[in-house]
Amino acid sequence: MIFIYAIGFLAQGFFSARILCQWILSERAKQSVSPSIYWILSIAGSWLLFIYGWLRADFSIILGQVISYYVYLWNLQAKGIWTKIFKLGRILLVWVPVIVILFTVRHAGDFVEQFLHNKDVPLWMLLFGSAGQIIFTLRFVYQGIYSYRRHESLLPVDFWIISLVGSSIIVCYGIFRLDPVLILGQSVGFIAYSRNIVIALKHRPILEK
Repeated sequence: MIFIYAIGFLAQGFFSARILCQWILSERAKQSVSPSIYWILSIAGSWLLFIYGWLRADFSIILGQVISYYVYLWNLQAKGIWTKIFKLGRILLVWVPVIVILFTVRHAGDFVEQFLHNKDVPLWMLLFGSAGQIIFTLRFVYQGIYSYRRHESLLPVDFWIISLVGSSIIVCYGIFRLDPVLILGQSVGFIAYSRNIVIALKHRPILEK
């Protein structure tokens, strides 16, 4: 169990580092920015948290990572980082999640039994946690659409508002689940999310001119 928690905390370490880097760079720029390091750390954290969710048989964690993963890759491309990754690395980043999903579909019965009938996660808790992950992850779907329309990687104010709402639900789920990885990992972002909202709203009129 210690090994599993170590993977989870390492994943949250990457996510916390991305928030810290983005926050510092935003304070310097006096506007909410979308640095390349944010997306690089997101990929690393996503891989590890997916593994953690799998080892914990936690469907809501896995769901959250699957939804946001390819948005991370798109932002790497928008930042010009994607083409700088060696070819084998790009192939692995794109196709490994697809292979895992296809494997899961092929063994759907075992997956349902292990993840959706988990005795440690009753149905109401599963639905609550999944709702939190969906809300939290939809911020990247929104960010991807917003950025795609403007042909550059951006982090708009609504991204941070959705982050704050989704993160709050996940912390509550983590408390119900007695999961220190979720509780500590998500709590770290509260201040950064709130501060980015303040920065974005303060400079919104300037950015929209």
